[in-house]
Amino acid sequence: MVILGAGPAGLVLGNLLLRAGIDCAILERSGLECVRTRARAGFLAANTVRILARHGLDEGLRRYGQEHRVCEFRTEGGRFRLDYGRLGSKDPHTVYPQHELVADLLTQFLDAGGRIRFDTEAVAVSDADGPAPSVTVREADGRTGRWRARYVAACDGRHGAGRRSVPPGAVRHYRRDHGVSWLGLLAEAPPSLDAVGYALHPHGYAGHMARSAEITRYYLQCARGTRADTWSEDRVWDALDLRMRAAEYGPLSRGRLVQRAVVDLASDVLEPLRHGALFLVGDAAALISPSAAKGANLAVLEAEILAQGLTAALREGDPTALDAYSDRCLAHIWRAQEFSHWMIGLLHETPAPQGAPPFQERLRRSRISALRDSPTQQDWFAENYVGI
Repeated sequence: MVILGAGPAGLVLGNLLLRAGIDCAILERSGLECVRTRARAGFLAANTVRILARHGLDEGLRRYGQEHRVCEFRTEGGRFRLDYGRLGSKDPHTVYPQHELVADLLTQFLDAGGRIRFDTEAVAVSDADGPAPSVTVREADGRTGRWRARYVAACDGRHGAGRRSVPPGAVRHYRRDHGVSWLGLLAEAPPSLDAVGYALHPHGYAGHMARSAEITRYYLQCARGTRADTWSEDRVWDALDLRMRAAEYGPLSRGRLVQRAVVDLASDVLEPLRHGALFLVGDAAALISPSAAKGANLAVLEAEILAQGLTAALREGDPTALDAYSDRCLAHIWRAQEFSHWMIGLLHETPAPQGAPPFQERLRRSRISALRDSPTQQDWFAENYVGI
């Protein structure tokens, strides 16, 4: 088994296959230090925590993860808070930075004797529809190499070789550009509130998400085409103060901005998630906007489903679960996509055509009111906010 990519999906899959006695190797385009330190999401769903615990992959998470169960909305009509950990399915999130989780999974994989090749970029997957698929790679020294395996798991993202290697006619590609862009920021500053913060403002959306006691993730809606380095630090903090209404609800803790990136909110899904012996996992299978923190959680779930199918097929000769991989994963992916789409509509104004009444904006305000006042709507939100 060859696994492309050493993110959460690839490392969870690799660990589970090793424990089942299935030989596997992970090929990762980046170096070891980059894999250990690259900052990504940090909100783990309750089901993700259960999966990691079920397989003994949660030691660091249990020691250092922080439970989060409250989100706060700030709007022109005031602010309100939802303790979603007491609503719906009554599940909280666990905040544990993704690079810490990856470091844990990597250590366990290597300690168990797992093979991983860093600085090895997969270029193409060939003959996936035959009995002997192969992966062409570019080694660190520029030379070309080739790996052969019974199965290949593409956990290498939306731009990786796995997705590129699926013939266009073999899958159906669903895409949606939401027409919204965010400036994503990582600040060396303690969290400014004890909740996930969603600020809805005429100047655009702003978001606050704790990562640790010293690091906070912020988002600022920006114009499409904005470059990440366009805004000065003072401009960033002034915009956050304005949109999060710091004058009304308390100042933000400022600090050095250590990471910036512009994210164009878009979604896509490939169907099916299998082409012969090639399986798509995580972002290679589907891209989801960051508006509802589902990406890494779906990746872990898909890795477990694939590991179960591969184990049954290779150890027991039963391909039933492996054949069901795509359908099982797509049911979760489309549920997450629907909620993410709903969140995008909640957090962002939709401009009306010139001269037309702002119909969509009035609907958005109605959604916010229902979320603030309706216990039924709050239960629905909580179940879908944490659930995958």
